[in-house]
Amino acid sequence: MAVYRIPRELWFPDPAIADPSGLLGVGGDLSPERLLLAYRSGIFPWYSHDQPILWWSPDPRMVLESAHLQVPRSLAKRIRQQPYTITLDRAFSQVLAGCASAPRPGQDGTWLTPEMQAAYLKLHQLGFAHSCEAWRDGELVGGLYGVAVGHLYCGESMFARANDASKIAFVWLTQQLRDWGFPVIDCQVHTKHLDRFGATEIPRRDYLTHVARLSALPRTAAQWSFDAGFVPDPLRASHTNL
Repeated sequence: MAVYRIPRELWFPDPAIADPSGLLGVGGDLSPERLLLAYRSGIFPWYSHDQPILWWSPDPRMVLESAHLQVPRSLAKRIRQQPYTITLDRAFSQVLAGCASAPRPGQDGTWLTPEMQAAYLKLHQLGFAHSCEAWRDGELVGGLYGVAVGHLYCGESMFARANDASKIAFVWLTQQLRDWGFPVIDCQVHTKHLDRFGATEIPRRDYLTHVARLSALPRTAAQWSFDAGFVPDPLRASHTNL
């Protein structure tokens, strides 16, 4: 399998030719146009500060069907206690900074370089990238962000500075996305954390079918907020004993 050098032109090779690790191409830029083309093609950027821009399309692909969200019983109990105020698109740049500074097992530094942060902030300003925040006494204590193309939400990163903050925000966001007609959340690669929420690995070809269909649907609002009166009900989700 070849790894392609991405040209200045807005173009990506077929994801099916990615190498076994999922690496597809090197180079290009992080312009909004290229990023949106990438997500609509089942591709995402991921690289370290000392590397060129790397583009990936792994096989298999980790996804969560929003209707099949699983909420561990202990987390469902925490959600009922309402320990945090959850918002959408209230503090996107702060969420980016929180994700960039969060320590990751086995990682030295962050893949969310200043260049990457600026690129996703621009997508947010254009109405394509969205954050979900958890607040306690007016302080941001957790959150996550991702990119929406049509009715596909591509999760990127999350962080927490308080117990279960990002997990609770994730449950809120997933149930709201389900109600908005977002059937699939792209989780990119396998983690045990995502396993607990019911995410599964599917063949890349199946994921690309989802992408083609969902990214072609009409775009949602540029600025997101929860529906009036929306409160996630963990009882609506499947429960696990984890």
